[in-house]
Amino acid sequence: MKIWKDFGEYILNLCEKRPINIAEVGVGKFTMVYDFLNEQEGVNIVKIDITPADETVIRDDITNPNPELYRDLDIIYSIRPPSEIQPHILKLKEFNDAKIIIKPLFNEDLNTGSKKMKLKNYRKSSFYIL
Repeated sequence: MKIWKDFGEYILNLCEKRPINIAEVGVGKFTMVYDFLNEQEGVNIVKIDITPADETVIRDDITNPNPELYRDLDIIYSIRPPSEIQPHILKLKEFNDAKIIIKPLFNEDLNTGSKKMKLKNYRKSSFYIL
């Protein structure tokens, strides 16, 4: 689907250095963006979720995260995360200088507290970035 490919392309273009270290947080069972990024050269990507769907997903509770999982990341993104975990996604920035990207459900307000994320439209995809 074009929207997800566009989203993946934006993530790839966000960081010029290679290899690039990326994590998808709260991956659930939707892996279309992960799969696209994982096929790209110079991309190290991990899937993280509190309830791993399979053995390829690292278990972590971002309300009480393991800092080692996030320390060397360049980009952390989450697709349609529940509003109650959105502030915790932003707190992952404490462990690194990563770009944070949240792709909410359409028409959903963000729950980021005092931190303001910038709305970004890229081709057919729209999301927020910090």
